[in-house]
Parts: sequence; structure tokens; C-alpha cells
Amino acid sequence: MPLHLYWFLPSHGDGREVGKTATDQGRARTIRRAPDIGYLAQVAQAADTLGFTGMLVPTGLFCEDPWVVSAALAARTRRVKFMIALRSGLTSPLLTAQMAATFQRVSGDRLVFNIVAGGDADEQRRYGDWLAHDDRYARTAEFLTVLRGLWQGGPVDFDGDHYRLKAGLLTRPATMPQIHLGGSSAAARRVAAEHADVYLAWGEPPPQLGELMTDFRRQSDATGRDVRLGTRFHVISRDTAEEAWETANRLIEGMDPALIAQAQERFRRTESEGQRRASALHGGRTDDLEIYPNVWAGYGLVRPGAGIALVGSHEEVADRIAEYHKSGIDHLILSGQPHLEEAYWFGEGVMPLLRARGLLEETSAGS
Repeated sequence: MPLHLYWFLPSHGDGREVGKTATDQGRARTIRRAPDIGYLAQVAQAADTLGFTGMLVPTGLFCEDPWVVSAALAARTRRVKFMIALRSGLTSPLLTAQMAATFQRVSGDRLVFNIVAGGDADEQRRYGDWLAHDDRYARTAEFLTVLRGLWQGGPVDFDGDHYRLKAGLLTRPATMPQIHLGGSSAAARRVAAEHADVYLAWGEPPPQLGELMTDFRRQSDATGRDVRLGTRFHVISRDTAEEAWETANRLIEGMDPALIAQAQERFRRTESEGQRRASALHGGRTDDLEIYPNVWAGYGLVRPGAGIALVGSHEEVADRIAEYHKSGIDHLILSGQPHLEEAYWFGEGVMPLLRARGLLEETSAGS
């Protein structure tokens, strides 16, 4: 199975630093580039030109709305897909099915979904969602059951614990969007095994990630479904390993210790099993962050979510990706700091090596 590479769209802002503050009239602020549509278009066009399969477009209070941003950027790109992160409990299945069908028609079938049940209870409540963690995944299972039924032709007559409807779509999408669903908890893995096309877990060293994926594969095999495997990393790739590690060390030097402490306290309160696993890889320490050859935990000191990076020369990063691919990973979501420049470092340095090894999905841009 070829490797499908996705880049990340920084719709929350971008910059050269992670967790660095500056003084603005006595107040601490994060240094970043504003996520205006002109800058986001540059990042999307870079991913389009370099041959990435698609882009992950995040969701949450911290970023711009993914549907609006993706629709705007679809008009400025040719072939790159948009993996819209969707909180499954915040819109009805019928409305989501209708929006997806429209997006497929206006974009030329370039929609992919990253289904997010929600790992931060505080943020979920701000959206008006008070369900507990496992209940959110139970609702997600019903949501995806209805959604697929609508796409497949309906009408759907469904009476569940979270949804009750009799409905059908006027016009179905010609191509059903692929469903990516992530989470390390038992509830997340159960729903992914039964409903997802691709199961996602945050990046970890190969032994830990391999164990998690092996457990999931046994679960998905029991359902009789062929669910593919994917993961998520940051990346710092340079012409030499020394240059890459200089960049990583500069990011650590720029991190505000107060922000590190605040982030670690927040992570300890999380409902997300993936976040707990990620935090345990470094324990809040700033030394000895290379937890496996070319696998670095520095981002996770301040960043929620995926906090592990691949760091090294282009050849070393390609070697590590090949190792993950050999273990069964064939969908890889990457990001960099800043995303525009790092897209070119990776796209021009690592992707040709992966292509030469026959590992990379060919696209009209990449071939």
C-alpha cells in the first residue's frame, strides 16, 4: 500500500517559534503569523504543487472555521484534498451529509473527513456539549451510521440514543469522503474499527505506536473490515542532521518555562488518552527529548495534541518514515514550523527520496 502524505493548514496562525512570548504593553502574547486567507493560500498551494495528497484543516475555538477556509482554498488549488476536522456532535448528520455533498461537487471530490469526538471537556462545554468522553464516542458511532446511510442513498430511518430521524439526501455525492477517526482510548478504537476507513493515532516511537496499532488491527480484523492505519507528526528536515537539530534546539530555547508548566498542568487534567500518552513521553522535562532515533518530543512541551517530531537529515527522516510504513502506517499527516517553509524543506528534500524508494502515492504534481 503506498504512503499517503498530508500537510497541515495552520488556520490558527503560524510562525518560527513554539511557546515563545513577547511583551505587548505589559501583556504576554504568542508570536505568530496571522491566518489570513492570503497566507493560508500560500501554504495550500505549496502542498498542491509539491504533491501532498491533502491537507488537514483543524477545528476548534483556537482556529478559523474549517469549512469556510477549505471552500475558499479549494478555488485556489488544483488537486490537493481537504481533510476537514469535524466534531461529530455539533452538527446533525443530515446537515453534514448535505454540506459534504455540496463540497464534493464544487471542489471536484476533494473532501476527506477527520472525525473528532472531542478530548477537551472544557472546550466541548463551550460549544454546548456536556456528554462524557465515552458517550461522545457512542454518539459518533450513531452519527457515522446515519451519515454513511445518507450518502449511500437513503432515506434513512434511524432511532438511536442520540439521533432520531427519517430523511434522505436530494443529491448524493458522486464520491463518498474517506473517514479518518483517531483516538487511543478503548472507546475510540472500537468506533474506528466499526466505522472508519483510516484509524489515526498521534505519533510515538515505533515500538509504542506499533503495539497500539497491533491491538487495533486485531480489533478491526474481528469486524471483517479493512481499516487502514495513520499517524501524525511534526517534521524538521534539513540537508544535514546538524542543521535539523540546531533548529530543534532553537525551538526549545525559545519556549517560555511558564508556558511549559501551564501546558503540563493542563495536560494532566485531560480526558484524552492520546494526550496522556504523549505527555508521558517527556514528562515535562526539556532534556533528553530524542526518545528514539530522529523522534523528538519537544513540541509536546507546550503543544496540545500531536507533540512528536521527526528530526534529522532528509535521508534520516525518509528512513524513519520507511520504518513506520513497514509497520503498517500508510497515512501520514505532517506539519512544520513555519508551515510554508517546512513544506518546501520536506517536499523538496524527503519526498523525492520516498518516491525513489517506491513508497509514495503518485500524484499528478509529485510524479
